[in-house]
Amino acid sequence: MSRVVTLKINDQDVSGREDETILELARENGIFVPTLCHLEGLSDIGACRLCLIEIKGVPKLMPACVVRAQEGMEVYTESERLKKYRRMVIELLFVEGNHVCSVCVSNGHCELQYLAQKLGVDHIRLEYRSPKREVDASHERFVLDHNRCILCTRCVRVCGEVEGAHTWDLLGRGIQSRVITDLNQPWGDAESCTSCGKCVQVCPTGALTAKGKAVGEMTKHQGFLTTLALMRENDR
Repeated sequence: MSRVVTLKINDQDVSGREDETILELARENGIFVPTLCHLEGLSDIGACRLCLIEIKGVPKLMPACVVRAQEGMEVYTESERLKKYRRMVIELLFVEGNHVCSVCVSNGHCELQYLAQKLGVDHIRLEYRSPKREVDASHERFVLDHNRCILCTRCVRVCGEVEGAHTWDLLGRGIQSRVITDLNQPWGDAESCTSCGKCVQVCPTGALTAKGKAVGEMTKHQGFLTTLALMRENDR
């Protein structure tokens, strides 16, 4: 059984199990920590870097989603340094892709859009790259728009960890990276895909959507992950 530890988050005394992450403890205590790659029910990889925190005595910023709670730890989630860094991350996500919210089917239901508003990103100070990216509409039910993908890898993880199909993966490095299906086959030709739609539901943006949706109509339903995670725990 995990030991109970006591620590401070923004000078607020909190307690929790030593196997819990700082992100979990923060949310349990009503402390906002932004994130795009984290989703309850999936493994954490610290990909988006939005949940970075400051820990007293540690010179570098640390991702709250993978750092475990320790006795006596002092954590800060709202410093000016962190606010500046998070704004920069949001801006980079916008300029590295083609996020035109006004014509997106996920407009008003997008996590990237919400965090931009929440963090006060009302304009972009960087130059847009405007890359030429493809839209894969080969699947009979779903669409993959690489222009709106932020490489959170939620689709990769839910397909492997929950559905067990392992259809999705990453190809390339750095800004050239992109999600692919079945060793870079069109999604409609991916024989391993079960068409379950879990990847579509966990996508935080309009990168993965259902066909036939108009602007602002695509909503995501992610509650199934919590239920499945609880069922797995009960089966152990």
